[in-house]
Amino acid sequence: MPPPPPEPEPEPVVIHAWSAPRSLSTSLMYSFAQRDDMEVLDEPLYANFLRVTGVDRPYREELLSNMDPDGNKVISEVIFGPGKRKYRYCKHIAKQRLPNLSSDLMKKGKHFILIRNPLNILPSFDKVVPPSFFELGIAELVSIYSELCELGSPPPVIDADDLQRDPEAVLSGLCEDLGIPYQPQMLQWEAGPKDFDGIWAPWWYRSVHKSTGFSMPRRYPLTFPFALYDLLEQSLPFYNVLKRHVSKTIGSPQPTLPDPPLPVPENKKILVWVGDELLPRDSAKVSVFDSVVQGGDAVWEGLRIYDGKVFKLDEHLDRLFDSAKAMAFSNVPSRDWIKDAIFRTLNANGMFNNAHIRLTLTRGKKVTSGMSPAFNLYGCTLIEWKPPVYDNSHGIKLVTATTRRNSPNSIDSKIHHNNLINNILAKIEGNLAQAEDAIMLDKDGFVSETNATNIFMVKKGIVLTPHAEYCLPGITRATVMDLVVKESLVLHERRISLSEFHAADEVWTTGTMGEITPVVMIDGREIGDGKIGPVTRQIQNAYKVITAGSGVTIPRNADE
Repeated sequence: MPPPPPEPEPEPVVIHAWSAPRSLSTSLMYSFAQRDDMEVLDEPLYANFLRVTGVDRPYREELLSNMDPDGNKVISEVIFGPGKRKYRYCKHIAKQRLPNLSSDLMKKGKHFILIRNPLNILPSFDKVVPPSFFELGIAELVSIYSELCELGSPPPVIDADDLQRDPEAVLSGLCEDLGIPYQPQMLQWEAGPKDFDGIWAPWWYRSVHKSTGFSMPRRYPLTFPFALYDLLEQSLPFYNVLKRHVSKTIGSPQPTLPDPPLPVPENKKILVWVGDELLPRDSAKVSVFDSVVQGGDAVWEGLRIYDGKVFKLDEHLDRLFDSAKAMAFSNVPSRDWIKDAIFRTLNANGMFNNAHIRLTLTRGKKVTSGMSPAFNLYGCTLIEWKPPVYDNSHGIKLVTATTRRNSPNSIDSKIHHNNLINNILAKIEGNLAQAEDAIMLDKDGFVSETNATNIFMVKKGIVLTPHAEYCLPGITRATVMDLVVKESLVLHERRISLSEFHAADEVWTTGTMGEITPVVMIDGREIGDGKIGPVTRQIQNAYKVITAGSGVTIPRNADE
């Protein structure tokens, strides 16, 4: 009798790994390749992607000659074909999932998604291809996640930073989510090219070929190529959508507190009006340079809803507009516009009874950091390159504000708090008088500080500065006080009247942003001869010396 035909090879369980480029996807493929029950495929749909899209690559012709460009044939015969191991790991780049492919690709096998912050992808992305939203493919990752959720199989999501930080925890957690046993050999591999590497490896895999395992993430990021800033802005929202689905119990740099219970559980899914649009709760945010963040510069009202009505709406809006006028807000929305926003919000949320509204009106976003309302033009940036904000070469003019500095009985100035309304009111007076800043007096009429800085004066060679009962005891203030003593000058810290400052030989202010700023006029009175005095110059020079020789070195990566 003829021998029986050989048993057909079983079809392995396919594990689909989806990612964007430059996301440690090759390292993760090498990790899974170390398992004794796994075979791996490196981007099996790449040729189909090149054929359908027509995009160019340095290796395009070689790849099309050596890989099957028929995507559906690859899916049926390669990805889901027979194999010798229990599992088959398929590394996929998200943009390679094209509409011409069979639905089996998503319906069969186990899937997971690997994400990485575009801030860490883009600095090295342009080594082979010019960066673009299409080439990054992070939006397609969100589409893949959504489709798998619709199919009833939400995929695990892991973050490359977590994987680098704690590979054992992330890999063991991922294996558990995939329903496969974790194997410790996944943590290490031999350096060098692998026989399963794609044809494109010489262009993309040089770094990973030097590795033998997952390395710790850089402590400090690479300098970002700001020509790609727009691409970063486009990509980050998609990354953040997926980031919310990453397990918080593995690979985290610090313990994550559980979400606290909400007093009203229905508010977990609520639409909030911000600016001129309705946003989901987690997206309802203001700029870090909004005035309410920069200085607590906002007015607000609380409104109640009863049986389809907003109680005392017009009275609340009267007070809101009175407060905004007192604060010298400009470009305030109209009463009808605010009412419309309230009504839109209530309708969108289905809130018609027993509801509360917190209505907040801020001065708006700033073009640069600082308390002056003159900066409230359209918006700004969190960290900026910022030289001293005053004219330290020729001096500035001050006026005395009628607004008194807070007493410790109300808001203690020694707390570096965010609510700067007291200072902002004084700054408005300075702006109206076309002075750089305003002097603020304490409740007894003695000089405290300016709206933004501490203040010093010189009379007959003696340096004087007000006590800190009513002012912030600034870091620069303390430094200058030490310098005055080191420069063998006499320093007195005491109550000082406004008339003493008017009659001073020299005056200067101190602050981190402004450094040592000469004052040449107060309330229309020239200080000394109206020029920068010798003691001021002496302290300015001493301050330059100490700032040049002191400070903590900014650490850098060892390879930079």
